[in-house]
Amino acid sequence: MLNDMTDWVGMGHSSVDFLELLNRGSADDDADTRLESVAFACLANGLTDARAAAILGMLGFDDDFLCFAVGGTPLHTTAGTRAALHKTVRDLGGGPCVTGTIGGLCIAMITPRAAVTPDVTCTNAMPAFDPKSPVCLSPLRRGVTGAARVVRAVVTSIAAAPALAKVPRPMRADDVLPERALLGDEDAADELVDTVYASLTAAGPDDPTLETVSAFLGNGGSLETCAKELSVHPNTVRYRLKRAAETTGWDATDAREAYVLRTAIALGRMRQTGTAGAKAPSVGAAGTAGGRQRG
Repeated sequence: MLNDMTDWVGMGHSSVDFLELLNRGSADDDADTRLESVAFACLANGLTDARAAAILGMLGFDDDFLCFAVGGTPLHTTAGTRAALHKTVRDLGGGPCVTGTIGGLCIAMITPRAAVTPDVTCTNAMPAFDPKSPVCLSPLRRGVTGAARVVRAVVTSIAAAPALAKVPRPMRADDVLPERALLGDEDAADELVDTVYASLTAAGPDDPTLETVSAFLGNGGSLETCAKELSVHPNTVRYRLKRAAETTGWDATDAREAYVLRTAIALGRMRQTGTAGAKAPSVGAAGTAGGRQRG
């Protein structure tokens, strides 16, 4: 199944034929089931234009809907897991829900409503999945493009799960941001640059936060060596790192979180110089000022 997922992750989806997607589903399915199959196929293939939006609209999604995704390996059958996911959303008083399969995974794209919050929904949906396999909860995103991104986040997160020494259950897509970026997940790369890197640079070019975190990581996590390179006292480095952790939500003194920061800094610098295929983050723009929420 992992090979199927990584094969899907590496595929380009921009040339997908919409007419081919219209043939998704069984001829014996009712109209809503056929629409759901087509809608999920659009999201899975990255087709997020007006046609996909229209199909989602017919299924009850608003023009600018908020959404998240939950996914994992089906417990027994795909049909059974899809039915269980729909039932979970209904029982919680929720609204529209689109389910489908990718590479052996069953995924639901859901709009939050009533008790259908990401955490509550994921907790209640857990019995529908194989207890020996990862289950992933995506971040919240908005609109058709966001819906495609949350579906992709679940797939790339579970594909990246073997990189973790211990996989939480459920896992969150943010648990594997660097690995998802390595797999080509644009949403993960954007999160690393537009949130993590932008938080390190939010105070402007004269603020020493980015320089300090970068020097600390570059010197193997040694306070003394970092302080010597920056010509400051080790306590100054310690203070700056603490402030950076509070700002970004990622602690440079933790080995795993240092990897996230290192990846974010690398991507941010490449984007600033135009070598990562995208523009640099707009520091101070909406959605870029805050870091990860620490529990």
